Amino acid sequence: MQSASDDGLSAFSAVRPRLFGIAYRMLGSAVEAEDVVQDVWLRWQSTNRTAVRDAPAFLATTTTRLAINLVQSARSRREAYVGTWLPEPVDTSADPGIGAERGEALELAVLLLLEKLSATERAAYVLREAFDYGYAEIAEIVQTSEANARQLVTRARAHISEGRRKRVDAAEQRRLLDAFISAAQQGDLAALEGLLASDVVSYSDGGGVVRAAQKPVAGRDRVAKFVAAVASHFWSGVTVATIEANGQACVCLLRDNGVGSLATITASEQGIDQILWFMRPSKLGGIASPPSQATPGTGA
Repeated sequence: MQSASDDGLSAFSAVRPRLFGIAYRMLGSAVEAEDVVQDVWLRWQSTNRTAVRDAPAFLATTTTRLAINLVQSARSRREAYVGTWLPEPVDTSADPGIGAERGEALELAVLLLLEKLSATERAAYVLREAFDYGYAEIAEIVQTSEANARQLVTRARAHISEGRRKRVDAAEQRRLLDAFISAAQQGDLAALEGLLASDVVSYSDGGGVVRAAQKPVAGRDRVAKFVAAVASHFWSGVTVATIEANGQACVCLLRDNGVGSLATITASEQGIDQILWFMRPSKLGGIASPPSQATPGTGA
């Protein structure tokens, strides 16, 4: 328990990375997650901390419940979003703390799948898979029975597994990403087709602020032609640098010494099955510019 004179900072600071990790995975937005953590801090300040027996549990519960409320209100905003909504990437090479406990539910493709779950399913999945909470703890946090908490996690796992194939390892993902970027820069249609799975989908998030495809482009032929068609202008004046975001290899497209966009892929034995283009400037605030790694793009 905290003493009456303690402002609660030490207890809060000790678990702050976990609180951010919970909120970020649930919301897919570093900005919104920071807002939640700040709200938790303010509530912690006004709490009678001498009555709190388990500060980490109290803070995690408060964070999760606030995130559940925000998930529910965010749905209507995202339904009105211009074009495809993608999660906000975070630079885990610059800030590895977000993935320090467990990497689950951090991959960008998984965060996108989490959007399809109910708020409580999402909370249960994140608490169990990313932070290894027990079912009794999850039940208390989301205010349900332990049996129902198990069902929430089971349903969430089923939805996630249905939406993704077995991933290639990190080295192969990096190799395929490098090959894809090289083929995309050259507008090499044959090389692109050789890398893509037959049912590949390309998602672009410009948010109505930056010019981008407003609907996903699906199918090997259509995606290859789409990527090749924009090569001559998309890569002009761009410098490419590889970073780690959300625990996976991504490429920064640098313009005027700043991050203009971010791209990554997910892949299985069938080839690249997802391409994610993050182009809205507000989605790139968590990505540090890595000029020392950068190499000029070739254009087409």
